[in-house]
Amino acid sequence: MSKKLLRSVREYKRQTILTPVFVALEVLMEVLIPLLMANIIDIGIAQGDLGYIIRLGLVLVVLAMIALFFGAKAGQLGAVASAGYAKNLRHDIFYKVQDFSFGNIDHFSTSGLVTRLTTDITNVQMAFMFTIRLLARAPIMIILSLIMTMTISVPIALMLLVTIPILGGILLFIAKKAHPHFIKVFDEYDVLNNTVQENVNAARVVKAYVREDHENEKFGKISTIVFKLFTKAERIVAWNSPIMQFTIYAVVLIMVLIGGKSIINGTMLTGELTSVIVYAIQILSSLMMVTFVFVQIMIAEASTDRITEVIDEVPEMEDAKEAITDVANGDIDFDHVDFSYSGEGGNLSLKDVNLHIKSGQIVGVIGGTGSAKSTLVQLIPRLYDVTKGSVKVGGIDVRKYSLKALRDQVAVVLQKNVLFTGSIYENVRWGDENASDEEVQRVCKLAQADSFIQEFPAKYDTMIVEGGNNVSGGQKQRLCIARALLKKPKILILDDSTSAVDTKTDALIRQAFREEIPDTTKIIIAQRVSSVEDADVIIVMENGEINGIGTSEELLKTNAIYREVYESQVKGGADNE
Repeated sequence: MSKKLLRSVREYKRQTILTPVFVALEVLMEVLIPLLMANIIDIGIAQGDLGYIIRLGLVLVVLAMIALFFGAKAGQLGAVASAGYAKNLRHDIFYKVQDFSFGNIDHFSTSGLVTRLTTDITNVQMAFMFTIRLLARAPIMIILSLIMTMTISVPIALMLLVTIPILGGILLFIAKKAHPHFIKVFDEYDVLNNTVQENVNAARVVKAYVREDHENEKFGKISTIVFKLFTKAERIVAWNSPIMQFTIYAVVLIMVLIGGKSIINGTMLTGELTSVIVYAIQILSSLMMVTFVFVQIMIAEASTDRITEVIDEVPEMEDAKEAITDVANGDIDFDHVDFSYSGEGGNLSLKDVNLHIKSGQIVGVIGGTGSAKSTLVQLIPRLYDVTKGSVKVGGIDVRKYSLKALRDQVAVVLQKNVLFTGSIYENVRWGDENASDEEVQRVCKLAQADSFIQEFPAKYDTMIVEGGNNVSGGQKQRLCIARALLKKPKILILDDSTSAVDTKTDALIRQAFREEIPDTTKIIIAQRVSSVEDADVIIVMENGEINGIGTSEELLKTNAIYREVYESQVKGGADNE
């Protein structure tokens, strides 16, 4: 078990320590019981002493009840300790992920993180519980049972001493052979979960293109791989039981042979042989238990490595020691900015970008697919850090701000925005959890969302299902814009966020921006020229570089790319009419 992960035990240390203590007390009671049973047989039954049998019988009942109490207490404490450990692990991983930049998240697939938070932590939890209960129980049981056997029959004890390492070695060899297959399984689990997630998220597309058979086949292939890997591992582990059973029967036969001769020679009593057989079975069963725990630990080892990857991931962005918490205004400056998603030395997505945007301006960004429009604006709220150069907001390098303070003042409506399960009120209040109903309704009117909200029977109390799948694309975009507006940001970025609304609604939204939030810097990325035509300044992007800057009139005269797009959309649209 990783020491790093064991730090997550925290407030459950008491239960973790007490569990093996109660296990040890339970084992002590169980070891005494065969000895008393031997006395009942050899003294009480042999001498026909009913009183002695009743007295020892009552003692046996008391010991059994005490053992039951200790066992139940150990089980209760072990369950609390392991469940609490798993809860803390999930907490630590989830909170760590919250500190990740987009770059960190890019290192892990969504399905991979989900698997780590579910299957992997469950494996670690089970291994932890077995370790503090069964792994604590087995060595104590083996040692105490061997001591008791030694006091009764030295030859049988020696025979067990030889059997234990041989059987233990065989069982550990089996576990090690199965280990690589378990490691492979969890890598394939990521692929399986990703397949399911992708299919569910794209259910409408799958049905629209009648690709259910293809998706079933894809799922079937990966599911078969997981099945085969598990089958290989289980086939190997399956040898544990028959080898164990064979050893138990062989040992019992040898003990009966040795014990029978000893009884005939008068050096051992019948009850003593019975108790020795019980001790031997306890020893061998404990060995089996150790092997079972070892297999579980090896399964958890693969999960531990995967969890540790997330814990050890260093957030690419952290607040400076004396981070600035106040954003003066919405001025934005790009100073010789280069950016690569692969870091320094990688292919540049942005190349030597120089740009100044005044606070309160409406800025349009236009360009072809892959021209790095989205990349440009994602550097402003520091979703990624520049590879070279600097980005300044309010005259200060964004790396000097507190991330919370910066992002509170830079509202971004991304291309793929998500709504969460909850009412419309709750979704919009992501922008400001303390906003009143009136404030929520006001920003929804600015975003042209109020009209369709009023058509719902429950209006603003209408429940949004997971991902916002019960509203249209245009409705989702308008709710996301309202959510951003509620933050009252100094900078508002719309990354192609009105693509699903009609041109009239788009124009009304832009008009509301100009009239209601004049001091907010507004950056609008769009494919439609009409969405940016009235902007104070338009930036034309091509291959990660700024190809042109100016008003629509200026660019029509000086920039071939803008003129081509303008003519294809505006004149082309007019011709079609």
